[in-house]
Amino acid sequence: MAALFGARVRRLRTAAGLTQAQLGDLTHVVSTRITQIERASGAKPTLELARALDAALGADDLLVELWPYVYREAFPDWSRRFMGYSEQAVAVRQYAAHVVPGLLQTEDYARAVLSLDALLDSEEQLEERVAARMGRQARLSSPDRPELWVVLDEAVLRRPIGGHTVMRNQLARLLDAASERHITLQVLPFDQGGHEAMGGSLTILALPDGSEMAYTEGADYGQLIEEPANVSRYKVIYDRLRAAALPPIMSLDTIRSAMEGDYRGSNLPSRSERRRLAQEQLQQSGRGRLRGGGRPVPGRRPRP
Repeated sequence: MAALFGARVRRLRTAAGLTQAQLGDLTHVVSTRITQIERASGAKPTLELARALDAALGADDLLVELWPYVYREAFPDWSRRFMGYSEQAVAVRQYAAHVVPGLLQTEDYARAVLSLDALLDSEEQLEERVAARMGRQARLSSPDRPELWVVLDEAVLRRPIGGHTVMRNQLARLLDAASERHITLQVLPFDQGGHEAMGGSLTILALPDGSEMAYTEGADYGQLIEEPANVSRYKVIYDRLRAAALPPIMSLDTIRSAMEGDYRGSNLPSRSERRRLAQEQLQQSGRGRLRGGGRPVPGRRPRP
């Protein structure tokens, strides 16, 4: 992708009748930097430079749109492969242990999460990462958008990353996302105790050809699993997480309570109540897909 980006810059520069030195002047870099970009050597272009090149060459956002793919090449091979598969997936199932998944993050929440990286080099690098993450969300509103099913550990709701305002807006974003027919959210409450996916996040991808793969991720590692037998094992783990989580309607009510700041663990319905409500939801499933905002949950205080 760096070579393709460089070839496009060279073609646009030539068509514009500019030398490398002239283009460097327009974008406030030395001519040797333009040479490096066109030859795909040296450091990859930053997002800021991609925008400057796009404007100077009148590329109509072509270079800006190519930049995320160039940026991706800085990641390990297994990480790039996972990103590529994610863009093709027809269904995405995720368990989030610590933070809201990137596909559903607000920009401010994403910035707060990404800024925690101890290896972050600069503010510019942070903004590049935020831009890349926001760019990947575009697929959720595209014609080929995947079905997205997310199980959020209760810890995700309880950890106020970025401060009160950022967290409240993030929880509101989750509620908005759950109103989409292709997105389902569940919350795995603390009282379910330990489980097989503790310590990291889990993603299961279903691809157009019918194949599936799993991806596990911790604070400083990631693993792409493609062997069918191992993928099947992770699918079972994910199905157990979904079964243990609150049903969708109750999950959205839990997110609302967290957003309002009045949630208490004692307000969680008992396991027997959850089983009863889950059974009712199964009986109603033939009359339409489950979405939030339903009837009151027994044992909850009515909202004003």
